[in-house]
Amino acid sequence: MEDSKTSNAAEKSVSFWNGVKTEFSKIIWPTKEKLTKQSVAVVVITVITAALIAVLDRGLQYGINFVIK
Repeated sequence: MEDSKTSNAAEKSVSFWNGVKTEFSKIIWPTKEKLTKQSVAVVVITVITAALIAVLDRGLQYGINFVIK
């Protein structure tokens, strides 16, 4: 009885990893050039967003301090 459970679990594990291998073979990996362009775009957008948030934060801080004083 115990061997049947172990065998079944082993078969499921092998089946799972075969499925993972099959799915990985379907992936279309980006070229180095495309990956570099996309990475640069993400960094640039992140920096712009951070700068915008910093400007808004300073402006709101100035406005709140102006109202309080």
